[in-house]
Amino acid sequence: MSTRVRAGRLPLLSGRVVAHSLRVRHYTNFRPRLLQREDAIRVGTLVAGGALLAFGSLGFGLHTLRRDVLDTFWPLTLGLANDSMHSGSDHNSIQYVYFQNKTTDPSLESEPVFPSNDMPISLSSSYGTADDIEKAIKELRDAFPGQHRIKTSNDSLELYGSSENSYHPSSPHSVVVQVSSTADVVKVVNISRKYKIPLVPYSGATSLEGHFSGYPTGSICIDMSAMDQILEINEADGDLRCQAGARWEDINRVLKEKGIPLFFPLDPGPGATIGGMIGTGCSGTNAVRYGTAKAEWFLNVTVVLPSGKVIKTRQRARKSSAGFDTTKLFIGAEGTLGIVTEATLRLVPRVPTKVAMAQFPNVKNAVSAVQEILNTPYGPHIRSCPSYRVRVMAAINTAGFVERPYPVQDTLFFKLQGSPESIALASQAVQEIVRRHNSTRFEFAATDEEADNLWENRKYALPSTLASHPGRKCWTTDVCVPVSKLPQLVYETKEDLAKSGLKVYYCGTRNFHGLILFRDNRELQSVSEAIHRLIHRAIAMDGTCTGEHGVGIGKTEYLVEELGEDTVELMKTVKQAIDPLNLFNPGKVSFETSVLSRTVLN
Repeated sequence: MSTRVRAGRLPLLSGRVVAHSLRVRHYTNFRPRLLQREDAIRVGTLVAGGALLAFGSLGFGLHTLRRDVLDTFWPLTLGLANDSMHSGSDHNSIQYVYFQNKTTDPSLESEPVFPSNDMPISLSSSYGTADDIEKAIKELRDAFPGQHRIKTSNDSLELYGSSENSYHPSSPHSVVVQVSSTADVVKVVNISRKYKIPLVPYSGATSLEGHFSGYPTGSICIDMSAMDQILEINEADGDLRCQAGARWEDINRVLKEKGIPLFFPLDPGPGATIGGMIGTGCSGTNAVRYGTAKAEWFLNVTVVLPSGKVIKTRQRARKSSAGFDTTKLFIGAEGTLGIVTEATLRLVPRVPTKVAMAQFPNVKNAVSAVQEILNTPYGPHIRSCPSYRVRVMAAINTAGFVERPYPVQDTLFFKLQGSPESIALASQAVQEIVRRHNSTRFEFAATDEEADNLWENRKYALPSTLASHPGRKCWTTDVCVPVSKLPQLVYETKEDLAKSGLKVYYCGTRNFHGLILFRDNRELQSVSEAIHRLIHRAIAMDGTCTGEHGVGIGKTEYLVEELGEDTVELMKTVKQAIDPLNLFNPGKVSFETSVLSRTVLN
């Protein structure tokens, strides 16, 4: 039986409810009936008398409603539900209360009834014991009897819980479980919830901000990498459905091999999977024309919630105004709200493409040229225009990954798309603009093979930088600012790092990727401090702490500065409503816990 109080009014005289002013319906499994007058009085007295109401499903704890505060409400809307987590709970318990605050005293109208500062959201960090972890591992072995489905060796737990390219806090997991279906994920989630063991998703392992780090008190790592199948291709509708472990390069390769003239345009780093791309809200070099993961590229997702329920966020129609856009709820959530197991991707036609390269005496000229090009009528024909600084070009040449060396200057790479006629017009406009901005070199790839090689060279920035400096390590970070602020950001960061004796290699597509080299822990500390200054600098320019890498552990501390305290509090409210036990990837995004700390030295 569930009870709903549709709408009610509190009397100005405390503790009494005028029965005829209440419209209250009582629902049973059989038929609705109108509450009796004494029932309505009992509800009104419970509330107006200052009873303790449990916001259990949202995890807000217990709050006392004072009589003098309640007397100012007109009206009060109650929603009572019985969505209890425990089978033995009281089916008449009050789960939700919503207020619409309209006071009769004007002096009280500006004062919130529950100021946010008085009740900050506190996420749970109470997890299972070592015995609980052992019981969970035993149950996982029983649920997944196949060979290599369960991994508990120290090497595996360390490998799945950390990354050599991340310098944030990390811990090995307690167990790794390889899943192959949505049903498998549900099994793992239910065991995680039963024993209160944190659950961390893992797939491509390409993230840089500690997204898949293990939890210090013990965690279950759910390995999604075997869920890599394309399940359905709808060529006529321009979409496909795939599992979350599918890699974007493999998807485009399969489409090309099948002769389907469509492709998926999001292109982050090599090896990235669809689940990880959704989790981090990724983008890539094609973002100039096609946008990021937070555009309409994911028509729907199938998600396993912390409760073990499986939801599909919407249908395949390209347009929908049906309710909240719950798909977007999981884009950028980094596995903290649910585990994405499938996704329907929107595809676009393959169109003729030409690749060109332009070089400039400095980054200011390069960025200014990009701004002007993208603001012309030919801007929509530009698919991508990543920029690479002098040191990156020198590193690419030195490392020997490319067939022929390039002149060492600030460089823009262009992809122009469209019909042959539109490409010809766009290329003419681009050449005129870069010439006005003092470009020293502009050339098109002569053949498709040369175009592929020219474009592939951009992927060698990180390995080239490391290969050209043996014995050094590299901390990679990203920020993003309005494009007009990019030259200022680059200049100030270059000056800042020069004072610290550090070298920065940077590139980006309307954002800033910093590759900072170091030799030892002393320099690592300097790098950490420089990156903190870089992020604060970007936010001060109306930018963001991350353009595409995501928050993970590494950038949680900057969200309040960037988004505001109340926005972060809203995110925590959503987290607590969906995951009241805080089991899904705890400590990531804005959901830090006391167990995790700031950047550490490795």
